[in-house]
Amino acid sequence: MGRTGTHVIVIGNEKGGSGKSTTGFHLAIYLLYQGFRVATIDVDSRQQTFTNYVKNRRNWAQARDLKLPHTTHFHLPLTKSDSIRENQKLEFDLFRQAVVEVEGVADFLVVDTPGFDTHLTRLAHSLADTLITPLNDSLIDLDVMAHVDPVTGDPREMSHYARLVQRARTERLAIDGRTIDWILVRNRISMLSSRSMRLVQAAIEKIAVRLGCRVAEGIAERVIFRSLFPMGLTVFDPLDDELLGGLPSMSHLSARQEYRQLLEALRLPISERADARRAALAAWSEGGIAAPQFEHMAGSS
Repeated sequence: MGRTGTHVIVIGNEKGGSGKSTTGFHLAIYLLYQGFRVATIDVDSRQQTFTNYVKNRRNWAQARDLKLPHTTHFHLPLTKSDSIRENQKLEFDLFRQAVVEVEGVADFLVVDTPGFDTHLTRLAHSLADTLITPLNDSLIDLDVMAHVDPVTGDPREMSHYARLVQRARTERLAIDGRTIDWILVRNRISMLSSRSMRLVQAAIEKIAVRLGCRVAEGIAERVIFRSLFPMGLTVFDPLDDELLGGLPSMSHLSARQEYRQLLEALRLPISERADARRAALAAWSEGGIAAPQFEHMAGSS
């Protein structure tokens, strides 16, 4: 697959329940509110949590005649052939078609991957410019990255997923000379200091050094995310009485602040993209240049 200027963000982790889909969807909606063209792909054809989030949002907005920004979304249908090879080929063709369609049109592409290793999982990781791996704050969940000494917190052996990402980085470097910015995001952080939490933090930092990735604080466990999912809303939406059917709580505001801090830690090329967008609009307004195809990315999939 050829690559152009679209910045690809992949959300990956081989363990379920780490907040991949919630993180990816919030990130996509935030970028929409910043004025960017955003496309999303749900590679998890079994679970389809991200796709359900998108559907809930569209249904909620349509039923209440609300003007909400939407991504151009693609999801891979669950293949039903008895042949594994045929299934993989169909999934690959659909994934490739989606990527080709948005390249050079979308500013950002957010890809949500399943919690297990597949051919498309590996392919998606090799396309990433930014790779986000949400981790729950526990030694059990750290096992997806490395086997950790329970006493010292030292990583003993890198896990299958860590090796998968390292191979994707090597492939990406060989293809176009680019590196993957890999960020481990500590989700569901406990507010209470304990020996276990300190051990987890030390272990994550040691793993990050060994793997050459960064660590960012993520999102605490909050009931608000479970309440927003059925409506397809995020903490970046204007959470007023019209949208929610009630006033936002302190949990809304705290979660929004946490996500803003996470966005800053990710160091996405937002300012560079904004500068490029302004330059394109200026050139277009002066005449002689075709108008940027913004509308193409605004509709449904």
